[in-house]
Amino acid sequence: MNALSLSNPIIMDLTKPYVCCFGEVLWDILPTQRVPGGAPMNVAIHLQNLGVPSVMISKVGSDSLGEELKAFLDSRKCTTEWIQVDSKYPTGTVVANTANPKEVKYEIIEGVAWDYIDSTTAAESIVENAFALVYGTLSCRNEHSRKTLLSLIAKTKGIKIFDVNFRSPYYSKELVSELIQTADVVKMNQDELEIINQWFGSASFSFEKKIDNLKSHFNLKKLLVTLGGDGAALADETGITYSKVYKVEVKDTIGSGDSFLAGIIKNVLLKKSSKEMLAYACALGSIVATHHGANPEIKEEEIYSMIKGQQ
Repeated sequence: MNALSLSNPIIMDLTKPYVCCFGEVLWDILPTQRVPGGAPMNVAIHLQNLGVPSVMISKVGSDSLGEELKAFLDSRKCTTEWIQVDSKYPTGTVVANTANPKEVKYEIIEGVAWDYIDSTTAAESIVENAFALVYGTLSCRNEHSRKTLLSLIAKTKGIKIFDVNFRSPYYSKELVSELIQTADVVKMNQDELEIINQWFGSASFSFEKKIDNLKSHFNLKKLLVTLGGDGAALADETGITYSKVYKVEVKDTIGSGDSFLAGIIKNVLLKKSSKEMLAYACALGSIVATHHGANPEIKEEEIYSMIKGQQ
């Protein structure tokens, strides 16, 4: 893509509820193209697309890939004011193997700019009054960014949302325990549920017992478990709610879970019921899977049309 002009930066209206997303921004290198990615950035872009102001806190290199990432965010109306620039480390890249479109594999290049996100006064200030702070495991693979994240979590007054998002080998029982204990809301997939439950529960538990166990063990307000083609489950104060399954023709699943989380966050902000927020988020994630790449522009009419069409 061609770099876009950043002469007209996006101005945030901080009087309205906004969401901060912390962590990796990068390029997914696909077999035929490269596309912007990184789970927290995908969440931020989908939130912005859904009308929820979002802030991305990260770092890129002082290189052309970094400029193009910032230009992409600008083109999607996401401010780059809190994207730091590193003169030593390059912009992040990930080589994605999409041979099996339902189970994409990733080679995540190490020693890149988002491994070295700094804790700044500006970052602390924007996080403090956010409606929510979103973060994941991968951004903590380097001690520098991990310390920054923990300092920002301590500052936020809003909802703390942990998107587990395991990427081997960048996770451990100790790290996951530390991050879950900071969170109000946690999202994971079924494989991650199995791993974490083995650490803090029992493999003999039923599916619902595994969810109940982790929710109570870590005193979570909400626990979300995505189930791929089988939808998702949401555990909260009302019990466990299941989504319906939306059958679509999958191009690839890159970004589907991130868009799902954005859909949940929007509906938490709107104080929707568990059933409503889960239906919306699953429909959005399913639609994203019908596209290549993580950040197709999805219109809300498409989401409601899918929900209505499969009632």
